[in-house]
Amino acid sequence: MSTVVAPLAYTGSIGLWAFLTTAQTLIIEQHDYYQKQTLRNRTHIHGANGKLMLSIPVKHLGEIGHQYYRAVEIENSFAWQKQHWKSIQSAYRSSPYFEFYEDDLAVLYKTKFSSLYTFNKAYFELLLKLLGWEPSVQYTESYETTPTATDIRAQIEQKNSTPDLALSYTQVFEDKNGFIPNLSIIDLLFNEGPNALTLLKAGV
Repeated sequence: MSTVVAPLAYTGSIGLWAFLTTAQTLIIEQHDYYQKQTLRNRTHIHGANGKLMLSIPVKHLGEIGHQYYRAVEIENSFAWQKQHWKSIQSAYRSSPYFEFYEDDLAVLYKTKFSSLYTFNKAYFELLLKLLGWEPSVQYTESYETTPTATDIRAQIEQKNSTPDLALSYTQVFEDKNGFIPNLSIIDLLFNEGPNALTLLKAGV
């Protein structure tokens, strides 16, 4: 796949990133509607007790129907950033590469964001840097139902995520909980470090 139209998720799953890395050019969708219970505001990590979901609270959308993703505001009356970062620290502080990436990621959890889209965009751009991957990145100017590029926007839906990848690595709590596939990309990054990009490209 040379060009891929992709969704913007909260960190993004390993499955989503494996598809992203098949592309030379990424076109990130920024004109879609927000849908509840998707990976736009949810991600999963491997905690001491197994799979743990982290969910960003958003302000009530009201009764007006669909709302554009870019218009969705984060509900910052909850200390969600502190809670998420504490969960990430607990899950990965003993991983091989946590200290290597900790300071960069901590900034995202210490900076106040009012927009879910803006937070996820900042996370996405940081992850590109940490993975050491430099594709050509563009952002959509309007929503196209049937784009000419390869469309993987459905990967934002949890039910359409792709857990069955030819990708395995050692996880922190694997001895206790077994291997959990298709977690957040940060699970792979903390456990594999600079090798994460190679594994992603080999996983599809």
